[in-house]
Amino acid sequence: MELRGVEDYDAMSVLAAQTVYDKIVNSERLVLGLATGSTPEAMYDHLAEMLNENEVDLSHVYTVNLDEYVGLADDHPQSYHQYMDTLFFSKVNIPKDHTFLPDGSAQDLEAEVERYEQLIASLGGVDLQVLGIGRNGHIGFNEPGTPFDSRTHVVDLTETTVNDNARFFDTVDEVPKQAITMGLETIMNARSILLLVSGDEKEEALECMIDCEVSEELPATILQLHRDVTVIADDEALE
Repeated sequence: MELRGVEDYDAMSVLAAQTVYDKIVNSERLVLGLATGSTPEAMYDHLAEMLNENEVDLSHVYTVNLDEYVGLADDHPQSYHQYMDTLFFSKVNIPKDHTFLPDGSAQDLEAEVERYEQLIASLGGVDLQVLGIGRNGHIGFNEPGTPFDSRTHVVDLTETTVNDNARFFDTVDEVPKQAITMGLETIMNARSILLLVSGDEKEEALECMIDCEVSEELPATILQLHRDVTVIADDEALE
């Protein structure tokens, strides 16, 4: 695991964008695993700017997102489909049919998680997976106690995660209580992982991810077992 410390959130975002950009331009074919939430927002802005300024052809890029809320249609303003379209996909030339997210409005959720897992496999797996980390150590929506051998699945969100995501909704009651997420084994199958950490509220989770015993009670500790993880963290998260 390589830990790269930077001064602040913007420096983290620029370095992350440069890392993904370099992977894109140096690959003949690339499957990117993408994250949502507040942490990667500026990374997407910087990455889109780099790609457009250099007129990079993205026809060789495929994307699979980590997760989606259960019960939100693709066009719901707070769905991760809309997040990705607004912050990134609408700004770059990745073919629309190369971008994939779970269907949170699927009638048969068990069939949907199986479909999504098979989709990732059919693409050849993820080459570079971008991650954030929750205050309770979750990655994706894999909450404490999630089995390390989990594949794409439906998860009940903890009260902590619901409250953390309430800032994106008008009220906490509107936050969905379930999500579809890549499982921990699915994430660990990525060839490379890029973890972004910002803010003093993530300090404890980051410290434990690096130094604590590997345990399902802190899902992010599984990253200690991966062969190629780069962590970019700002000063507040590293204090």
